[in-house]
Amino acid sequence: MTSAATNRGKTLESSQLGGVIRDQRLAAGITLAALSRETGLSQSFLSQLENGRTNTSLRSLQTIADALGTTATVLLADSDTDTDPIVRGDDEMMTISDAPGALVRSLVRGKRQLRALEFTGEAHDDREFTHGHDEIMYVVSGQAQARLTLPGGDVEQTLGAGDCLYVEAGTPHRWKALDEKTRVVLFGVADDMVVRRTTRRVKG
Repeated sequence: MTSAATNRGKTLESSQLGGVIRDQRLAAGITLAALSRETGLSQSFLSQLENGRTNTSLRSLQTIADALGTTATVLLADSDTDTDPIVRGDDEMMTISDAPGALVRSLVRGKRQLRALEFTGEAHDDREFTHGHDEIMYVVSGQAQARLTLPGGDVEQTLGAGDCLYVEAGTPHRWKALDEKTRVVLFGVADDMVVRRTTRRVKG
C-alpha cells in the first residue's frame, strides 16, 4: 500500500493527462507553437507535458484549458479512467502553484455529473471564475476570503471553519486561503453537464 507521504504532491498519470491535452489541441486545430504563444508556457514544456514526460501545476493547467476552450476540471476528468466510487484520504494530490504546500485533489473519479475539489494550504489565484452551474464552497478548517461580483458591486466575505458559501451560476467570483492550515472543498455540477430542471406538481 502506498503511504500518504508518498502520494502528497503527485499528479494523475502524466501520460493520460498529456494525451487528453494533445487530443483537445489537435481537435481544436491549434499548433503547439500557437498554444505556447497563447498560454505563455514554453513550447518544450508543452511538448513534454503532452508526451507524459513532465507534470503541471493546476494554475498552468487552467491556463492551457482556457486556450483550448475548456476547463481544468474537464481535462482532469477526461484523463482519469478510474471509476472507483471511493476516494481515499491518502490518494494523490496535485500541486496548485509554486506556493509551498498548496495542493488540490479531486474527490470524484472520472467523468461524473458532480465535481468536488479539496484545496489545502495557502491556495490563491488572481483569476476570476464564472460557472454555468451553481457551486458550494465549504471551509473545513482555517480561513478563506471570498469575493463575489454582484450587480450592486463587489462583496467580500471572510469564512471560517464550518462556514459555507453558495455561489449562483453566472456569478463572477474568486477566493483565497488566508493561512497554511486552510482546507476548502468546492462542490458543483460538472462543467460539461446539462442540468435538467423539472417542476413538481402538487396533488390537491
